[in-house]
Amino acid sequence: MTFIADNQLLLILMFFVAGLIGTGFLFRKPAGHRAWKLADLVWVILGGFGALVAVVAGIYTSDSSHLERQIDVAYAATSAFDRDAARFRLRFCDPAYDGDIAVLCEKIEFLSASTAGNAELPLFIAVTDEVAPLQGIIFLLGARDQRQEMQDMAAKADAFDPDAFLVFTALDQDTQTAVENMRRKTPTIAADFLILARAYDDLIAQIQRLKQEWEYLQDNAYILLLQLFALCLVGFAAPFRLGKSLVELLRPSR
Repeated sequence: MTFIADNQLLLILMFFVAGLIGTGFLFRKPAGHRAWKLADLVWVILGGFGALVAVVAGIYTSDSSHLERQIDVAYAATSAFDRDAARFRLRFCDPAYDGDIAVLCEKIEFLSASTAGNAELPLFIAVTDEVAPLQGIIFLLGARDQRQEMQDMAAKADAFDPDAFLVFTALDQDTQTAVENMRRKTPTIAADFLILARAYDDLIAQIQRLKQEWEYLQDNAYILLLQLFALCLVGFAAPFRLGKSLVELLRPSR
């Protein structure tokens, strides 16, 4: 598998050269010979197979764009939560002039630490942006260190479990009580906190969906190998079709 990923262009060229060699042998046959007709049939079959694979790969590409959009949404949710949490702390927590506000400020600090302060969450978002599965098909020889780094980052993304963040409840019993008290005393503070709590829940939901999108594409990454296989076959058959056309053009007209 590693050899295939590292030498994709080489494999396609090898199949193309093999097709050229086969076409060279066929040039011994005159135009209209059965061998040329079989070569044309091979081109039609493999060309049709290549077109079908191209359609399937197009669907996969569309799915990969969903991952990219989900990454953008996750970034936006993270930024929104961090921005709103910082604003809440500046407005009400420096210092907290009420015991209930202190409870809410402590919860905001805890939730902020569980996201921005936790290395795994921002790492996962960055990793999925860098190693989206379609980037695995690189028609370049060399750059092995870069590919190895991408593989290591992909392994980290696979190991990330967003469900671990579900233990951080935005509205536990003590926090809910503080919110109810602040609704009677200062409704604005309670409302701002509830907006933050919903933003946190939305952030976790977006990260979970991002993880699901990532796993779906990883599970269907074999489509990329199928696409490479189809390109190799088309590269092999193309010289035969070209040779048939040249033979027919060079045949003396009657």
